[in-house]
Amino acid sequence: MSELFPPDHPAPDPELRLRLQLSLVPGIGPRLQRRLLECFGSSERVLSASLAELEQVDGIGAKLARQIQAARDPAEAEQEWQRCCERDVSLLAHGQPGYPRNLESVDDSPLLLYARGTVLPQDDLAVAIVGSRRCTVYGTQQAEKLARVLATAGITIISGLARGIDAAAHQGALAAGGRTIAVSATGVLNIYPPEHRELAERITASGAIVSESKLEQHPSAGLFPQRNRIISGMSLGVIIIEANRASGALHTARHAMQQGREVMAVPGHIDSLASEGCHDLIRDGATLIRHADDVLECLGPLVRPIRTPQMAEVRSVRELTLNDQERAVLNLLTTEPRAVDEVLRSSALESSRVLATLTVLELRRLVRRLPGGMVMRVPW
Repeated sequence: MSELFPPDHPAPDPELRLRLQLSLVPGIGPRLQRRLLECFGSSERVLSASLAELEQVDGIGAKLARQIQAARDPAEAEQEWQRCCERDVSLLAHGQPGYPRNLESVDDSPLLLYARGTVLPQDDLAVAIVGSRRCTVYGTQQAEKLARVLATAGITIISGLARGIDAAAHQGALAAGGRTIAVSATGVLNIYPPEHRELAERITASGAIVSESKLEQHPSAGLFPQRNRIISGMSLGVIIIEANRASGALHTARHAMQQGREVMAVPGHIDSLASEGCHDLIRDGATLIRHADDVLECLGPLVRPIRTPQMAEVRSVRELTLNDQERAVLNLLTTEPRAVDEVLRSSALESSRVLATLTVLELRRLVRRLPGGMVMRVPW
């Protein structure tokens, strides 16, 4: 089947091509795709199965079985792949290099993700900021400020490219020269809302627009709540700003709770209807956020180290607030005890500055002093 892919647009590897074919079957979402792969073992066997075999899979009726068989024709997938090549859109497959590591742990994560721009390993260090489309000036200011400060610290900002809080969050990250990723409910080549096309181009240059929908997917009501699980899934935590009790942002908060992500909320005025949902979240245990330091404190130690351009390896989000001198001294230490005299000899800094920096790092709970003049990096 690969010969259908034109020479100027090389075919994807066989498994990616077959997964693309399967993902284009109408009505087959991530859960059903997983169920099919569990039953048949591979995309190739799914697409070659008989109608009777397909109908034995829970959730697959006669109509879906016929649609899966119709997908054996690779013409639609070939056209979709050609468009990806023409518009510099990448296909990120679950379980393969390049797929967001945070999202891999989510039960109903997409098996295939379209990405326009770049998704980097450092984007695992990400926070989502979402909220009302009809926000107040206060909400816009808080979203932009939080995103700007967090992006300056090296955290990638995830949001949904919607009007209001989402747009302010993306713009705050861009203003800081940081990275931001927009999770689109529509296809990455069909920007919604249309007035955000210029913003989308800026995001693509400083991060990525990602979607589980095919390239030209048009807006559909059901796609927006569905994409919220991806916003929370790509993040270490979710910040809700100005959500009333009917806000779709609360769906993102619920997904975050189910996925084991941190849920944070910015309070509004006590009588503000626009922030009632946020106040309910705080009452029920979400972390109250006043400024970026509250976010860093809430996220705490990471499940696994993440590499960033600023630091060789980040074990705790608090490390992002360090200056160059503090990073340099911290990077001289490991979780194995080391003599302070040896640390002093290893550093190009004056001994007095190293000792003062070790004290600062100890106060920040990043370094631990031990008896006998030993020191170590705090293990997480």
